[in-house]
Amino acid sequence: MMIVHQNGLSGAALEGLTPTSVDDLDVLTAGIALEKNDEKEANEGNRHTEVEHEKRVDVKCYTIEDTTARSKARSPFVFLKEGRRTGHASFVLAKPSSFSFRASNLKAPFTTQLCVDGSMLSAFTAQPIVELKQRDKSKIESILAYGDRIVVGLNTGSLRVYRVNEVPDEEAAQNGSAKTDDKLPSRPTTPSTTNPVDLLRELEKFSPRAVEQLARVKEANVLISLSNNYVSIHDLQSYTLQEQLAKTKNATTFAVTSNIVKDTATGIPEIISRLAVAVKRRLLLWSWHDSELSSENTEITLAESVRTLTWTSATKIICGMNSGYVLVDVLTQEVKDIVGPGAIGGASSSQGGRFGGVGSASMGYMGLGGYMPKPLATKLADGEMLLAKDINSLFISSEGKPIERRQIPWQSAPDAIGYSYPYILSLQTPSKGMLEIRNPDTLSLLQSISLLNASQLHFPPPTVSLTHAAKGFHVASDRCIWRMGATNYDSQIDELVEKGKYDEAISILNMLEDALLNNKEARLKEVKGLKAKLIFDQQMQKAQLFFDQRKYREAMTIFIDIEAPPERVIRLYPKAIAGDLSAAEEPTEEAQSEQEDPKDHSNVDASTSLETKQETIGSPKAAHINKLLKTHQKAQSDTSSIRSFMKLDAGDSDTASIKASEDVPLEGKDLINAAKELNSFLVQARTRMQRFLDTDTGKLIPQKENSHNGSTEPEFESLLVAPTSDADKDREQKLRETAKLVDTVLFRSYMLSNPQLAGPLFRLSNFCDPDVVNEKLLEKRRYNDLVDFFYGKKLHRPALELLKKFGTADEESEEAPTMHGPERTVKYLQNLPPEMTDLILEFAEWPLRAKPDLGMEVFLADSENAETLPRDRVVSFLEAIDLHLAIKYLEHLINELNDLTPEFHNRFVELCLHDLKNPNFYEAQAVVLSNMGSHKQALEIYVFKLKNFEKAEEYCNHIHLTQDSPDASPLQSRRASTSEPDDPIPSIYHTLLSLYLTPPPPHEPNWPPALDLLSKHGSRLPAVSTLNLIPTSLPIAELESYFRGRIRAANSIVHESRVVAGLRKSEVVKAQATLLLGEGLPNGAGGRNRRVVVAEERVCGVCHKRLGGSVVAVLPDNSIVHYGCSNRAGNQQRGGMESLRGSWR
Repeated sequence: MMIVHQNGLSGAALEGLTPTSVDDLDVLTAGIALEKNDEKEANEGNRHTEVEHEKRVDVKCYTIEDTTARSKARSPFVFLKEGRRTGHASFVLAKPSSFSFRASNLKAPFTTQLCVDGSMLSAFTAQPIVELKQRDKSKIESILAYGDRIVVGLNTGSLRVYRVNEVPDEEAAQNGSAKTDDKLPSRPTTPSTTNPVDLLRELEKFSPRAVEQLARVKEANVLISLSNNYVSIHDLQSYTLQEQLAKTKNATTFAVTSNIVKDTATGIPEIISRLAVAVKRRLLLWSWHDSELSSENTEITLAESVRTLTWTSATKIICGMNSGYVLVDVLTQEVKDIVGPGAIGGASSSQGGRFGGVGSASMGYMGLGGYMPKPLATKLADGEMLLAKDINSLFISSEGKPIERRQIPWQSAPDAIGYSYPYILSLQTPSKGMLEIRNPDTLSLLQSISLLNASQLHFPPPTVSLTHAAKGFHVASDRCIWRMGATNYDSQIDELVEKGKYDEAISILNMLEDALLNNKEARLKEVKGLKAKLIFDQQMQKAQLFFDQRKYREAMTIFIDIEAPPERVIRLYPKAIAGDLSAAEEPTEEAQSEQEDPKDHSNVDASTSLETKQETIGSPKAAHINKLLKTHQKAQSDTSSIRSFMKLDAGDSDTASIKASEDVPLEGKDLINAAKELNSFLVQARTRMQRFLDTDTGKLIPQKENSHNGSTEPEFESLLVAPTSDADKDREQKLRETAKLVDTVLFRSYMLSNPQLAGPLFRLSNFCDPDVVNEKLLEKRRYNDLVDFFYGKKLHRPALELLKKFGTADEESEEAPTMHGPERTVKYLQNLPPEMTDLILEFAEWPLRAKPDLGMEVFLADSENAETLPRDRVVSFLEAIDLHLAIKYLEHLINELNDLTPEFHNRFVELCLHDLKNPNFYEAQAVVLSNMGSHKQALEIYVFKLKNFEKAEEYCNHIHLTQDSPDASPLQSRRASTSEPDDPIPSIYHTLLSLYLTPPPPHEPNWPPALDLLSKHGSRLPAVSTLNLIPTSLPIAELESYFRGRIRAANSIVHESRVVAGLRKSEVVKAQATLLLGEGLPNGAGGRNRRVVVAEERVCGVCHKRLGGSVVAVLPDNSIVHYGCSNRAGNQQRGGMESLRGSWR
């Protein structure tokens, strides 16, 4: 907060002193501290009034003097402190922008301190070190500080040189007060034996006119001064004039810089100092190489008169003019316009100034368009520059390019600006005398220091002091010079943190170098943690307010975003969801009766009801507690007006809605809606929990170290019910308790809002309380979900008992139709691990007896659980139920799982042999005997055990076809079967016939199948042995079909022999015709009567020479070659000859 200072006025003139701004006030306390000679009279003048607005501000010191010799004064002053020789008085803040105050019985002259300051930081302290005495009519025009020297230029043309002494901290602690010889101290101070400065020398004839500006070139050991419109060079030791630069006539300002530059030719670094002088539109430049002044100077002409000069680098300088700024390169003489908003830029800038400011294009000459603000510029860190004109500001790079940053929110145009690491400084006009310190990052006002009539800032050259050294700077008025000392950076951070300015503290910590702070990383982590906690608390309050207003979705969205501890959110719900943790009111008969018969409470104070609403987030009071608090209202205190102001500011509608919602218990449809919104928060809490706690084992998951602080504890602790103490570090147990709370409440919420979601919850690993879930699901008859829950909690016996109860019931249950029968039990058993073998065998019996094929899936399924069961125990268990089940399981082990255990193979054979005695396996025995060649035993099974004569006949047909040689002709096979002598191996049909006619005892002869066999296959039976088997008592008529078949077979053989003989004769005739006549050969060239004609022109087919009278040879294809060529031709025609020979045969 800024106060307009007035000096030398009467008390009446000071009444109603008005601040320039009270927008940032927070808590306002007021009083007066008057130091007088008469303590009694001061105390008699105290009068107290009320503060009508609850706004506060931190107290800082301002000095106001009343030099009039009047007996009474009426002035507004702020309370400083109570002490000896101090009087007090209060004032009324009648409006947010004015003060009124009454104090009487005061004697003048007196000195007071007006202490109203909105500063959030004490970054600098002001120590007055040079102050002109009252009888000294001179005024300070310029200062130059270097080392322990301060050179002061006066308006009289004199030059004073002071030596600065080290001042004790007690004296340096004064902020903005200056000690004079004929004035009372601004506050009680201890006697000092050391003067801040000592006057070493005064040069009265230094210049005929005021010394407007001073600077030095350290390397050349010279002093530069601007006086009498000339720039002069003096010796820095004797202060004698060395040279007056004649070209600088009518100079208005100058700027000096020194830099280390490498020589372009030799590469050797050297110190180059440059002097820039503004003479109307001209920019004059001189340079020193090391300590020698160059004889050459440069002149650059600009568009208009230059008002300020600021070096940005060794070769570039910013020139401030009425129309804007230009960046000049002193080497290339390039001039570049800097375009910015409002008064900053030139005519090309179209952006208007802030707060109704106008661009430079609309400004006239100083005499016509009003006051023309001075263009200011200063160099910041990292090569940035700050330009300021009027209330407009612009950040640029060292190359003159604008940087996208918002403007500094100055309330009024600064008179001077500067930079002292790491803060931006601005000095208001001398009438205000206010030094503002701002954060370059956030541009927030951190500190305001009142320096009476201060008009100029002086900083050490950037080449002299390190950027981060913070050696301090000086502020001067026309009568006083203050040395500004920077406080310890750690204490600055502590002060910001103490006042809750965490953003500012973080910003400053990021700007400061590590070496300037004690453990910067730890401090940054600490401040960020405090900021996060503050934001967390604010968001929790906001979410609590939304919840009280029945805006559940908005409340839960905030709870999810800030990752609120689950318990603090669950507490807001009634016992139907939160259980014993609930802090909400349950509907009672008394409450219901009260709702039915409401009473008039209109006389209750609204401000009191709002006050009782203020609660701690996480421990909400129930509605009946709030009603109880209403009956015990506090007595009216001095702050009742503040409460009424808060009540009006909060708004009647919101207060009424909060009050109404708080009085109504959360139930019915409103509770269901709240539960639905709670589900999303609890699901997010479960997801966060899974990052730290293994849901299967309940053990902590090892965490990776955080990249910022090497720990995961802050995120970890956000899940716990309360921060752990040193004596209670069992975080794993606390996490399990929180997980149990979250899952149990989520189950209750699902059952209330959407019961279908309870099943998917149980199919995941969870920490639900079994007692709560069992009771609730049985109450709702949700047996399927109960089975899923038992499985998830590994309570398998209760689950299997429940499945058996519903599975073995005679009728299907309406509540659990899918649990009827063994299907659900089999699926459950398949998911059990081998460790639960006893339980699996115990509850697998009834599915095996009910549906054996389905029940065997427990042991035969293609799953790891089924394959890893103890196989010997399973075999024994299945044998006790059914041997066939055991055989099926053993067959699965041997064939599917390739189990080579001898015991299993032996047991499988034993069970198979034992099972062969079963009639169901007679046919299998017949197959085994057939493969062994025991055909008679196989036929005995078909005839005597199975009594299946058709299969016996099929068996004989199969054996007859497989035993007969495939190369033998049908005629030979018939002759073999009808031959009279008996074969050494009897026919298979004969064996079957013997079983029919001469069976072993106690079986009787079976004629029908025997006669059927004789009629069908009699031709395949030897006649002698067959007739010997037929008893004499059998009528011959019964054998008619047998004899007919035999006769037909014999006739067939005779006829077949004749046909074969005829075919052979025909084949012989054909072969003879081919041999003699060559029939069937190509071109008729075959047989013994073939001929060839050797003409005169015919040539050999091999050598292609004429045959003439040579000896020739005729090839089978009637081609003629020389006899000598016949061998070669024979190789080519061998294939053809072979085919020909075959035809001759």
